[in-house]
Amino acid sequence: MESISYNKMFGGEQRRYKHVSESLSCDMFFSIYLPPQVSGGPVPVLYWLSGLTGTDENFVIKAGAQRTAAELGLIIVTADTSPRGEGVPDDPEQAYDFGLGAGFYLNATESPWNKHYRMYDYITQELPALINANFPADPMRQSVFGHSMGGHGALSIALKNPDKYRSVSAFAPIVSPINCPWGRKAFKNYLGDDVASWQEYDSVSLVGRAAPHLPMLIDQGSADEFLEKQLKPDLFLAACEEAGYPVQFISREGYDHSYFFIASFIEEHLRFHNKILREAS
Repeated sequence: MESISYNKMFGGEQRRYKHVSESLSCDMFFSIYLPPQVSGGPVPVLYWLSGLTGTDENFVIKAGAQRTAAELGLIIVTADTSPRGEGVPDDPEQAYDFGLGAGFYLNATESPWNKHYRMYDYITQELPALINANFPADPMRQSVFGHSMGGHGALSIALKNPDKYRSVSAFAPIVSPINCPWGRKAFKNYLGDDVASWQEYDSVSLVGRAAPHLPMLIDQGSADEFLEKQLKPDLFLAACEEAGYPVQFISREGYDHSYFFIASFIEEHLRFHNKILREAS
């Protein structure tokens, strides 16, 4: 790993690193907040997944999570949203919702995307292994959360890997990519025409066979401009009810899709995860 930046913050350290990713066949960046409690040994870790056009730095700069993380003693790891660099293909039309910045947290199977776009393996295997080997993170106490496309990533990854995570939460998640324009465009290009394969990364499709059930929190702004066309939380809530999967869903009156929304309620999410992670110790 190559250290890119270091800043003292609330008694802890906000750091950024660069490393060579075997999963993605390119250099990748990640950011990590280390609370002051790491001086006493391993602490729980939260993995944050950002949305379309995001990087590992959006959450770090805009969410305002470090103060509460320092209080609670939580490591926060923020990943990039896609592979990057020379030779990594991008949307030929330079659209924001596909290619660079839009990896959708899956393993692509279609050329030319399948060489680099393997974000599912990166998030679930490579990045945690790197963190656990180099930082005082407790691998038995980790959770995942995210926003929009990253909310899709957090939910789908947690539903498929309940043995890896203790809890999951999301802000304005894309709950069913196969039922929205963003998801259909990405999945068709990354995964091909076999819609059955799309279901492996679709939370509405996954929740019915997910076991055991993890504690789950979803926040959704009522004034979100993408609510009806892209996010469609009612589809997921209906699937959870049918499957008997408990979910805490909160509708926030007047809030939109931005980081102003995330910053308003990030403390609640950190305390939600912290309670469960401490119970798991």
